[in-house]
Amino acid sequence: MRREYRRCFAMGDTADEKGLCGVLNKRRTLICMGALLSFLLMAKVGWAAPLIPNIDINVGSSNNPQDVAVTLQILAVLTILSIAPSILLMTTAFVRIVVVIGFLRNALSTQNVPPNQVVIALALFLTVYIMGPYWSVANEQGLQPYLAGQISQEEALKNVVAPMREFMFKQTREADLALFVNLAGDARPDTQDDVSTFTLIPAYVISELKTAFQIGFMIYIPFIVIDMIVASTLMGMGMMMLPPVMISMPFKILLFVMVDGWQLLIRSLIVSFK
Repeated sequence: MRREYRRCFAMGDTADEKGLCGVLNKRRTLICMGALLSFLLMAKVGWAAPLIPNIDINVGSSNNPQDVAVTLQILAVLTILSIAPSILLMTTAFVRIVVVIGFLRNALSTQNVPPNQVVIALALFLTVYIMGPYWSVANEQGLQPYLAGQISQEEALKNVVAPMREFMFKQTREADLALFVNLAGDARPDTQDDVSTFTLIPAYVISELKTAFQIGFMIYIPFIVIDMIVASTLMGMGMMMLPPVMISMPFKILLFVMVDGWQLLIRSLIVSFK
């Protein structure tokens, strides 16, 4: 091979000599590509096993009814875990906050500004801020004693739910609570302990929605006034083809910024839970 390469480099520029050199170059290229491919295959065989483990999930048959029951229980637990965050959020201040911010966005006529991701993130942070004291009590009286082995699972669950029930009772209207007590066919409760948690949660949710709609109505009033003024001005100028919303939106944003609207809104939301 070396002799052929030397001969190729020693030759002149005739057509036969160029053809020989081209063949040698192609042979050398093929050899290099084969060596590189072999190295990659060896590397793949050597590294694929520890980096990419094999996971195999099979669905088979069983003659034991107990196995089927366990499988159904696992599926039920996975289903509950998938919707658990939504259920927990319904028992917090998240409902009122996210609905009120949605009303504000519609009143400003800004469509998707702020975006949904920002609205959800802000609502979650405010929820953590408002629910912090209640979650601290649940952690100190329920979770930590249970992890230390001082109380049983039933007592821990009761101590964790107690501060959440206290928060929901403060925000729930008696009429809404009476509605679900009557629909459930339960006797009139004498104390809050007589009310089931499953009855309290829907009553709390509709109470939060009513409060959020009331706050949303108060938010809409100043912006509706601006819309009416702009629409009347455009009609008086004969510019009926120009959308009033397009003209009023900058004025509404300017008003909201000048009065420091975000501070007023967030302050009102936090105070409304106390």
